[in-house]
Amino acid sequence: MKNKKNILIIFGTRPEAIKMAPLVHAFKVEESFNTKVLVTAQHREMLDQVLQLFEITPDYDLNLMKPGQTLSDVHCNVLKGVESIILESKPDYMFVHGDTATSTAAAQAGFYHQIPVAHIEAGLRTGNMYSPFPEEINRKLTAQMATYHFAPTELAKDNLLKENNTQSIVVTGNTVIDALQWVMEKIKREKIQYPELKGINLDEKIVLITGHRRENFGEGFLNICHAIKVLAEKNGDSTFIYPVHLNPNVRKPVNEILTGIENIKLIEPLTYEPFIALMSSSYLVLTDSGGIQEEAPGLGKPVLVMRDTTERPEAVKAGTVRLVGTDKNAIITHVQELMDSREKYDLMAQAKNPYGDGKASSRIVSFFKSLQRVDV
Repeated sequence: MKNKKNILIIFGTRPEAIKMAPLVHAFKVEESFNTKVLVTAQHREMLDQVLQLFEITPDYDLNLMKPGQTLSDVHCNVLKGVESIILESKPDYMFVHGDTATSTAAAQAGFYHQIPVAHIEAGLRTGNMYSPFPEEINRKLTAQMATYHFAPTELAKDNLLKENNTQSIVVTGNTVIDALQWVMEKIKREKIQYPELKGINLDEKIVLITGHRRENFGEGFLNICHAIKVLAEKNGDSTFIYPVHLNPNVRKPVNEILTGIENIKLIEPLTYEPFIALMSSSYLVLTDSGGIQEEAPGLGKPVLVMRDTTERPEAVKAGTVRLVGTDKNAIITHVQELMDSREKYDLMAQAKNPYGDGKASSRIVSFFKSLQRVDV
């Protein structure tokens, strides 16, 4: 086909894969694009789980994950690896996502070869270069090298404009809502009994907990664990479920403080599909994650964020998310308020999710189809 464009979609971590999967599918069905997928495998096992779930077979796999590697190691290896694929595949456009070492280094490789880079989930900011670390700087650097910015919200667009990233900013919603809807339809359609959730009664009042951020290591995680312990003791009719991250900085305090409490279930990390099934059955979510601040409100679940800053202030403004920090008493107070007050719970649960309608990927594809029409 005349003017058929080569698309190279690049990601390396589980969150990137989840959010890029709907875009891969959206481009693959368009005959006017030759779409290739490159994975860096910055995360290996977790990435493979998502690829299997979304039925994506990468065209290129750098397989870069190594034990003990530093942020510098990852960046350098992604930069060199992506460059080699650029020389082989000769893309007309490159797509990166968010704020990882993969996205920044891949964007840099594209910039060096003067290939237009499309940045998905562009414009998220906390204003604190060390929170989250290193993501805040990664996303800002990626924006400086990108030609096309696909912002999930108007606020994200405003952030880009303030930094003079004025070319081709398109507000699309967040592709994670596309992915969430795809997975929820699969869960409802297939009615799978997940072995990872064996022994968990999804009809109970469940508080779902996740935590893994570097900035919370040490005192922050100790505070979080002590708060969860108090909450479990005060709410014996509820079940607190914590899929515990593999990082020893997380596992050590969690296992030491929370093991042996009857209504706390410490389980292994979940793959995306059973995690979404569990989250959809939960009463509320207590987390320090970024993406969950977008996903849980899409399921009508209040989110309490154990961080002092968030790059998703739209959710706070909309009322779907509340920042509670890592102070033990603050965590207890905010969680208990939602456990005790149905009125306050409903205000959060029924608030409108600001991250879109599940059509972000189609909007991005439509934008590039419009570029093709101009080129004809």
